[in-house]
Amino acid sequence: MSVQPLRIGVIGAGTVGREVVRALLDRSPRLQPADGAPLVLAGVAVRNVERAIAAGVPEELLTDAPAHLVASDEIDVLVELAGGDEPARTLIAAALGTGKAVVTANKHVVAHHGAELERIAREAESPLRFEAAVAGGVPVLGPLALDLAANRVARVRGIVNGTTNYMLTAMAREGREYADVLEDAQARGYAEADPTADVEGLDAVNKLVILARLVFGHWLAPEAIGNRPGTTRGEAGSPGITGVTADDVAALAAEGRTIRLLATARLAEDGAIEASVVPTALPGGSAFGRCDGVLNRIEVDAAPVGRVAFEGPGAGGAATSSAVLGDLVAVARGQGSTWAGLPAATARSRIEVRPVAGECVAAPSGACYPVGD
Repeated sequence: MSVQPLRIGVIGAGTVGREVVRALLDRSPRLQPADGAPLVLAGVAVRNVERAIAAGVPEELLTDAPAHLVASDEIDVLVELAGGDEPARTLIAAALGTGKAVVTANKHVVAHHGAELERIAREAESPLRFEAAVAGGVPVLGPLALDLAANRVARVRGIVNGTTNYMLTAMAREGREYADVLEDAQARGYAEADPTADVEGLDAVNKLVILARLVFGHWLAPEAIGNRPGTTRGEAGSPGITGVTADDVAALAAEGRTIRLLATARLAEDGAIEASVVPTALPGGSAFGRCDGVLNRIEVDAAPVGRVAFEGPGAGGAATSSAVLGDLVAVARGQGSTWAGLPAATARSRIEVRPVAGECVAAPSGACYPVGD
């Protein structure tokens, strides 16, 4: 008995999108699961149609109107890879509302509009999958929702931004200043022309919101998560890693510590969630301290399992496309949304969120970096 193929519409053919499009064009038969439907590329929405044709995308698949893919009866699954807030949010919501499955790597939309999109997806019984929104090609959200679902998670923390990890690694190894390594990261394509989301910790905040949804059952408000370390004067410091200096890195290295931008969320005894994304002083020989370059690492502390860790390439078109394609295979197998069988999320207003408490170590710049293990 033949199975009807899933017709896929892709919005965006940039770094990740072109990898997904190429995989669907070149090896679609190999992507079909033995227990699921074939995957067929049926449309691609791009800003520049001529450029996409020159890159090898068949002209008959192309459109410059992403809304047409959302409205089309010839599309079963929408893959949103354009990024940003709007029109991505509206397109995802509309697709879910019409019964289409949606796969996205858009961590901003999922973090800022996750509660709304989850509600729409549940009401319409439309799968919403976003494995690629956290840690690129490292499979972490699926295991949290499925394999670790019987555990009570006490803490999730991780290095979840490859740009800042590359920069802090370079500062430590070569003694270079922040501005110098940022310029280098931009030249190598690790940092955007406008690096704000990465260097100020906003990208990592979005990813922590998504992780917290899977482990604690709440959609946290991104603005409730702190992204500034304190200072020795008790004030808030610079956002993200923008205030980290070469002197700070060298001084902490002399004490056997390494600075990493660490995203942490943990359940407090009173039921509140403590959540922060700040440069943290870690033992140089620890697993996080040894996590160099553009690698990501996420650790989950839970009972009864103990500590589970996930590490691997957290960015780049090839790595991220792996997660997107994995989500498409999951849809083809009828596996539903990323949250799997977890209960519906609690409204944001019903949970208190506060910064992670703990000791800090002073540095020459006046910053006071939280101490991690």
